[in-house]
Amino acid sequence: MDQGILFTESQLKEIRAQFYFIEKDPFQGERLFFDNAGGSFRLKRCVEKFAEIDAIPNCPERVHEMSLYLQKVREQGISDIKRLFNAEGGSVLPTLTASQAMFEMVRSIAENIPGTNMVTTVLEHPSAFDPVEEYARRLGKELRVAKSNPITGGVDTDEILSLIDENTCLLSMMYASNITGAIYDVEEIVKRAREIKPDLYIIIDAVQHVPHGIVDLQRTPVDGINFAPYKFFGCRGSGFAYLSERASALPHHKLIAKDKFVWELGSPTPGHFAVVSEIINYVCWLGEQTTQSTNRRELLVSGMNAIKLHERALMHRMLAGSDEAKGLRELDGVNVYLDYEDLTKRDFIIAMSFDNLNCTQAIQEYEKRGVIVYDRLTTSPYSKRMLESFDLKEVIRVSPLHCHTKEEIDKFLTITKDLSELSVSV
Repeated sequence: MDQGILFTESQLKEIRAQFYFIEKDPFQGERLFFDNAGGSFRLKRCVEKFAEIDAIPNCPERVHEMSLYLQKVREQGISDIKRLFNAEGGSVLPTLTASQAMFEMVRSIAENIPGTNMVTTVLEHPSAFDPVEEYARRLGKELRVAKSNPITGGVDTDEILSLIDENTCLLSMMYASNITGAIYDVEEIVKRAREIKPDLYIIIDAVQHVPHGIVDLQRTPVDGINFAPYKFFGCRGSGFAYLSERASALPHHKLIAKDKFVWELGSPTPGHFAVVSEIINYVCWLGEQTTQSTNRRELLVSGMNAIKLHERALMHRMLAGSDEAKGLRELDGVNVYLDYEDLTKRDFIIAMSFDNLNCTQAIQEYEKRGVIVYDRLTTSPYSKRMLESFDLKEVIRVSPLHCHTKEEIDKFLTITKDLSELSVSV
C-alpha cells in the first residue's frame, strides 16, 4: 500500500477509452501530457453531457416539462457535490471559477466574524492567499502566515496551530500543495484548531487534492471548501464551493428576495451541474470494480482509493525506477526537490530540475520530444511565494494522472535521461 497498487492492463484500457486526447492531441500528434495540475484530461462523457444540456433553450425556472428536467439535473449536481465532500445541509455556491468561490467565502467570514487576526499558509495558491491578505488589510486584522517545511514540502500542523488563538476569525488552508503535492494533515489541524477556539471558521482550498484523494467533512468539519471541475476530469467554465450551515447564513451577495441560505446569483448553467454528476458517475464506476456496495458515497470512496493507489504506484516508479528505466532519484544531473519519501502523504506532483538546463529550456526540450510539463518560476505570481519559502528559484512541475501507464512513466524517464546528457549550450 505504501508504494501503491496499479490498475490491471484491462482496467487501464477501459479507463483510457473514456478520456479525450490521452495519447495525442489534434495539433501535436502523439505526446505525453504530464501537466494535469494545470487542467486534467477531459472525460468524454462530461464534454458530451455539457453540450447536450447546454443546447436546451428552456429556462430552468419554469414549469414546463423540459424546465423541470433541468431542475432535476441541477438538484442531482448539488447532491453529488455534497456527496463528494460527504457533507450534509449547508449550501452550494456555483461560480465561474473556484477562485471566485474562495474570494466570496473569505469576504463573508472576514467581514462578519469578530477577531483581530486571520491565519493562512505560505504555500497557498494566490486565489486563496490573496483574499485573506486583502481582507486582513481592509479590515485592519493581523495576517498570520504559517511557514513551509523544506523536508516534507508541506506545512507542519504545529506551525499552523501556533498562529491560532481566541482572536482568530479565520483559518484558510489548502488540502495539498500544487507545487510539491504535499498533503496537509487536515483532520488533525481541524480537530486541534477547534480545541484552541471551538467556534473557529475554517475554509479549505481543495482544488489540487480533490482529483487525487478522498475528502470527508464528517471527519474534517470545515465551513467552506471549493473545487474546480476542469482539474477533475470535467470542463472549464465553472467552480463550486460547499458552505456549512452557519457559513451559509452569513451576509453575502444575493438577491434580496432569495432565502438567506442561497448563494447562487442568477441562474447557474445546468450543464455545469451535469458535468459534476458525470465525474462522480465515472469515479463510482471505478468503485464498482472493488466493492459490492450500491451506496453512491461508498462507491465514490472506493473509486478514489483506486485512483490514489494507482497514482502512488506510478509516482514510486517515477522516483525509484524499475528494471526498465532508472528513476529520477538515480539520474545524474537531475534534481528532485522536496522529495519526502512517505508517498502516502503526497499527491502525484514532482518538482525537479536539470543541472545543464534551466527550467524554461527544459520544458521546451521536453515538448520537442513529445512531453508536456510546466515550469514554476519565482517570476510568476502563481509560484513566487511558494518557491521562495523553499529557497528555490525555479522547478519543473510534473503532474501525471491515474489514466497513465507504467510504460508512459518509463518513456518519460528515458527522455529525462537524454535531456540530462544534453550539452549546456542548448
